[in-house]
Amino acid sequence: MAVELGVILPTSTPDPEHPILGDVRASARLAEQAGLESVWSTDHLIASAPMLDSTVTLATAAAVTERIRIGFNVMLLALRPVAWAAKQISTLQYVSGNRLMLGVGTGNPAHGDIGWRAAGVSFEQRGRLTDEALAVLPGLVSGKPTTVSEGLDVTLSPAAHMPPVLVAGNGNRARRRAAAYGDGWIVLRPDSTRLPSDIAHLRDLAEQHGRPTPGVTVVAPVLPTGPHAAAEALHDYASAGVERVILAPTGPDWQRDYAFAAEIRAALR
Repeated sequence: MAVELGVILPTSTPDPEHPILGDVRASARLAEQAGLESVWSTDHLIASAPMLDSTVTLATAAAVTERIRIGFNVMLLALRPVAWAAKQISTLQYVSGNRLMLGVGTGNPAHGDIGWRAAGVSFEQRGRLTDEALAVLPGLVSGKPTTVSEGLDVTLSPAAHMPPVLVAGNGNRARRRAAAYGDGWIVLRPDSTRLPSDIAHLRDLAEQHGRPTPGVTVVAPVLPTGPHAAAEALHDYASAGVERVILAPTGPDWQRDYAFAAEIRAALR
């Protein structure tokens, strides 16, 4: 199985001193022209560095492309009322022609809790709120009558195809959430020596729920600097059961990063 290759759009950075805010339209077009599988946008209300809104970013990327998939990496469901999140998701599915992938997470504590407090959401309860949202999201997106709170049934229209849900997080709690609700599991810069055992754990958890094993997506792996050596490293990931790798920006020159991703893709094939 060949691993798919995606890139993160230039809409945020972990380094507040060097924000990576590039042209979303140009970057999405270039990624598609390079034959990459997907482009992804990060999501926070208030982060440790400048960050564009993920829903607007993905709508922009969808509007200027035809084939490439678009994805949240990752949507913080708990920051939003679940019905509103479902409306955003179903609309993105509609305008993109069903190209959306829904990465879901509970937020990186490195950004602090100010965004959660600004949204009026409990930072400490974000895991529970995420689970509750994941339980009702498929019904809302697909236009079925869905109970979102005690005694309140909601039906959203127009209905859309529920996108694949990829649950993010490196720990046991995230794997349990992925096994219960997800079609995929997103892991950030994993320890390659532990990854096979983590995937086996994910498989066991999914079996307990009577569900298929979620696919595995690796974000921001440490790769060799040469495209052929990087491709060999990705072959190793594929052998371990990884289906997709998302490359993170290395700096403001996202064009160089995307060109490198295209070279790796060519070497993979």
